[in-house]
Amino acid sequence: MAVFVYGMIGYTLRESLQNRTNSYTEDVFYVGLTNYIELWQDPEFTHALSNLLKFTAVFMIGCLLSGLIMSLLLEKGIKGEGFFRSTYLYPMAISFIAMGTSWRWLMDSARDADATGLNYLLQKVGLGALQSDWYTSEAGSMFAMSLPAIWQMSGYVMALFLAGFRGIPDDLREAARVDGATEYKIYRHILFPQLSPTFLTVLIILGHISMKVFDLIFGIATKSYVTKVLAIYMWQVIFDFQNYAKGAAIAILILLMIAVAVIPYLVYVNKTEEANK
Repeated sequence: MAVFVYGMIGYTLRESLQNRTNSYTEDVFYVGLTNYIELWQDPEFTHALSNLLKFTAVFMIGCLLSGLIMSLLLEKGIKGEGFFRSTYLYPMAISFIAMGTSWRWLMDSARDADATGLNYLLQKVGLGALQSDWYTSEAGSMFAMSLPAIWQMSGYVMALFLAGFRGIPDDLREAARVDGATEYKIYRHILFPQLSPTFLTVLIILGHISMKVFDLIFGIATKSYVTKVLAIYMWQVIFDFQNYAKGAAIAILILLMIAVAVIPYLVYVNKTEEANK
């Protein structure tokens, strides 16, 4: 941990504060926060950050809603629950890069007679008007990118919510029914408030996954400008442009974004554990 986690973070931070623009830079010296300041003046960086925020918002909302709905359908113990639970969870077993390759075909932008994938399916069911350019469109690229991510992670969110529901004692429901509460009121006033720690956990997990997303987008659109996010841009800056200092600065910013989301959660968990002792 000291060498390969914190040591590498320290090394990356040091690189981000230097002037090493390529492997041939001989006169290496510290430039302070210059690389970070220049990033905010880089339109490609701000474009990648904007794409990342769009992806994060759609991905998190989509996973929360779909996962919650699936858990609500299963939490009463329906017949064949094991089959549906396994089916919902199965996409999570697929790697992001393999899934990205498959969804690249599914979201092909060809339409009408040349349509394939989702556009072909929409055409066949009489919804040809809904055919889309998917990830090749500037306006809807990140919304399209979030679809495979939602498809993959919804089952995991469902499992977390389902575990949360199953952890609530049945006595609370029975007592509420005896007092005349409807099912709607039971869920709103008893079950959902009990799920607040699960909601927080889901938000943190989805947030850190979305902020460092790379392989899914790379598998679908490689290094396309319209779908570029921070991790893709960092890859380009380091390996294509060989600007190591700038790439290290992007990496540190991604780390800080994740830390802003994760550290408050860890503090909350520690306080909760201490309060329960």
